[in-house]
Amino acid sequence: MAVRDTHRPLPRQAFRAGRFEGGARALPEEVPVALSFNGSTQAVMMATPGDLRDFGIGFALTEGIAAPSEITSVEVVEQEAGIDVQMWLVDEAQARLAARRRHMAGPVGCGLCGLDSIEAVLRKVTPVAESDFALTPGEVTRAMASLPGHQSLHDVTRAAHAAAFFTPEKGVVLAREDVGRHNALDKLAGAMLRSETAAKGAVVLTSRVSIDMVQKCAALGAPVLIAVSAPTAHAVRVAEAAGITLVALARGDRFEVFTRPDRILPTPSSRGAFDVA
Repeated sequence: MAVRDTHRPLPRQAFRAGRFEGGARALPEEVPVALSFNGSTQAVMMATPGDLRDFGIGFALTEGIAAPSEITSVEVVEQEAGIDVQMWLVDEAQARLAARRRHMAGPVGCGLCGLDSIEAVLRKVTPVAESDFALTPGEVTRAMASLPGHQSLHDVTRAAHAAAFFTPEKGVVLAREDVGRHNALDKLAGAMLRSETAAKGAVVLTSRVSIDMVQKCAALGAPVLIAVSAPTAHAVRVAEAAGITLVALARGDRFEVFTRPDRILPTPSSRGAFDVA
């Protein structure tokens, strides 16, 4: 299987209007993807085999392993049983990684499998930088409404999550998809880093918001997180500590703001000095 094959049609029998029909359904691929640093595998995730360079770089950042400047090379190597994303780090980053061991073989629904201590799971986040960035209610609903146009894998398979980056001026700037919600967010983070896209905007998710999704957004430095589903109580506490505006249950023209509501302007006319770059 080539790395570019993110989905494939498979035969199935569909029951409709009281009878079975033959045909095929396009389904997303899900393969083991190893994330290796300096020759040692750090994690193995079941993931969609696309945008894997973004995945590796984003994972390194959002898991606190290395900043992009500390990664000297990235190579995507296809193997018989899966794919190995091989990254090489500078000595300082490698030393940090050795001090914080993590071994993970995680299914797509789990982003914290294998962490070896409670402290590692509940790691403190660095608060996002304060800025004048803000959104109007209309921009929040537009951000979520813009996602369907950037979900080509989901359109074909109906089985993929998306993570996107939105700004009021440009709309959805970047989007990435994967069968795993954490993987999609890591791929987005990597894409933003590789394209040098400043994190002055909103991350938009097609999933619920767990603690690790907030931790990843904090590592990226995004001030606003918008999601279609609800957050966990702990995710709200982490978002508050990180200074992130957490908007969830964003469906149609409705949404709920759980933290830092000051970044959601009450009316469009209130924007005034809150212009964003």
